[in-house]
Amino acid sequence: MHMRLMLLGGGSALGRALVHLGAEADVSFLAPRPPERGWDSASLTRLLDETRPDALVNLAYYHDWFQADTLDAERLANQERAAERLAELCQYHQIILLQPSSYRVFDGTRATAYSEKDEPVPLGSHGQALLRIEQSVKALCPRHVLLRFGWLYDDSLDGVLGRFLLRAERESILALADDRRGNPTLVDDAARVMLAVLKQLDCQTPLWGTYHYGGHEATTALAFGQAVLGEARVYRRLAVEDIQALPHGATPDAAEEPQHAVLSCRKILNTFGIKPRAWRAGLPNLLDRYYRYV
Repeated sequence: MHMRLMLLGGGSALGRALVHLGAEADVSFLAPRPPERGWDSASLTRLLDETRPDALVNLAYYHDWFQADTLDAERLANQERAAERLAELCQYHQIILLQPSSYRVFDGTRATAYSEKDEPVPLGSHGQALLRIEQSVKALCPRHVLLRFGWLYDDSLDGVLGRFLLRAERESILALADDRRGNPTLVDDAARVMLAVLKQLDCQTPLWGTYHYGGHEATTALAFGQAVLGEARVYRRLAVEDIQALPHGATPDAAEEPQHAVLSCRKILNTFGIKPRAWRAGLPNLLDRYYRYV
């Protein structure tokens, strides 16, 4: 790797997976510790003035954007401002910006897979914030790659998967939507995709723009939950005895979560040669890591 790479959020679940995968491929990242109160506009300005990397991966707010149960409006607004400032700094210093985003920028009203050409129409405040960040990156930093991921799952205890498994240990009946569809995307697979993108950008190939990635085999929330519990029972005796089908509209998060969130991965395949991997194949390893720390 010829580029000097900086990783904000190296301590996050996706950041750790990216560092680990990079080490196996002899790719290293400069991963500075965040300030006590987290990265903000001022601290980002100082950091990039001093370091001047060639490319930057922004996972500074990964957990809040992809794993948190609720988001504080003021905290999210501060993160938006910081992301906008980061895009300005990357343009000023001619730094390539790799920015993750999410299926949440779509409203989920179409049953077919969303492509990069589809117009984003977010449902709730979370998706709206992510779309505004996307718009800032596009407007301020032309040398960018926006990666929209499908349903992201990692091994953090307080992440989406962790909260589900905790419920399975305490509740006898779980209800999941059988008409909500998406691409489960495991954290190791997301890291693989990001590293593959960085390697091709290192070849001075100007493949800027927005790309979608989700694990192979779109499925329902209900079917994914059943697959997770099947693997989890290898490690723990669970309290849950039954998973009931629930209509998407009856779920507590229906106002925020798109009902149809399947992403088309054709563009990233045609441009970078990145093929979607089956999420089922990576599930045992993810559950094994999770239960090591529980």
